[in-house]
Amino acid sequence: MPVSVEMPAARMPYACDPALSRGRLHPEAPSRTRSPFRRDCDRVIHSTAFRRLQYKTQVFVVHEGDHYRTRLTHTLEVAQIARALARQLGLDEDLTETLALAHDLGHPPYGHAGESALDECLREVGGFDHNAQTLRILTSLEHRYPDFDGLNLTWETLEGVVKHNGPLLDRSGRPVGRYRSAGIPVGIADYVAQHDLQLAAHASLEAQVAAIADDIAYDAHDIDDGLRAGLFQIEDLKALPTLAGMIAAIDRRWPVLDPHRRAAELVRELISYLIGAVVEETERRLQATRPQSADDVRQAGRTLAAFSDDAALTEKAIKTFLFEKMYRHPRVVGVMNDAASILRDLFARYRAVPEELPAEWRTAALEGDDGALLRQIGNFIAGMTDRFALMEHARLFDSTPELR
Repeated sequence: MPVSVEMPAARMPYACDPALSRGRLHPEAPSRTRSPFRRDCDRVIHSTAFRRLQYKTQVFVVHEGDHYRTRLTHTLEVAQIARALARQLGLDEDLTETLALAHDLGHPPYGHAGESALDECLREVGGFDHNAQTLRILTSLEHRYPDFDGLNLTWETLEGVVKHNGPLLDRSGRPVGRYRSAGIPVGIADYVAQHDLQLAAHASLEAQVAAIADDIAYDAHDIDDGLRAGLFQIEDLKALPTLAGMIAAIDRRWPVLDPHRRAAELVRELISYLIGAVVEETERRLQATRPQSADDVRQAGRTLAAFSDDAALTEKAIKTFLFEKMYRHPRVVGVMNDAASILRDLFARYRAVPEELPAEWRTAALEGDDGALLRQIGNFIAGMTDRFALMEHARLFDSTPELR
């Protein structure tokens, strides 16, 4: 009996069309073999910042074990989920993949603990924001081309990186959401002054899909890593809506399944459920809004890629559970506190003795004022891997935490 295979949807009118791209800040001749968005994706994959994700923390520091997610494996899982969503919704898969692969490039070593430490160190020059750092990497910090700094990506890619979680400004130009109190990060504000990314509009549907794929990957795979680490048990997850039914169904079908396979089956079921819920709700919103172009999506006035109501409740419950049982677990918190102290030590040392910076960073930093020095130190530390930060701390200090 032939197997029924669901075919990808045709490109829909609300998808971003590479033939209609708004182009690059620095004009380049088009590729003979690749679309502008495929070219962007390839540039991200070959970047130095992308390779470094292999040795950057997701939740557990890299050397805790080879079986836990790193920032790179998380990114690849986000890309897989994002492509699946894009295929079902008739979006441009190359742009969606590019945004998924690029979304975490700006994260410093040691995950959110590292970001908080750098934000504290850089407070007098506007703080640290990983989205702004991603933009900075893509537009200036990568040095791979003779005619420009950065990767010179298309407008659609840069827009999606900056606005994948929604507009940064309201229609009157005031910062919204996480930027309401502190304002737009310097790295974003400076760039849009020369290359307008329309911060008051929503991003493309490709960017919205990449953002919600990030949520799905976090939820499913942090559950997997938390179970593997013994921070909680699969029985604890029965208290969460939807997951209780999934676990019961798995146990009915395989009553003697070993714990590892049981957890893997739950993760698969959860990913499938959340992807289906996003496709269903997004199609419902698209039917109500009826956008006829990517610009119609940007001006829709609300996010169009979203979880259904039931899935949103499940997803919120999972995040609450993981925050309590995993992210705030004493074992994780203790290691992250030590990791944050490593970055604070490094920052203070480079500020006091800029000569400790590598020559190429030191020269650029000392050509400017004190603010330029601080920002350059922040750029250097943010680009470190977990293990390089440890090695550098051991080089500069007599005692370095073991992070265990």
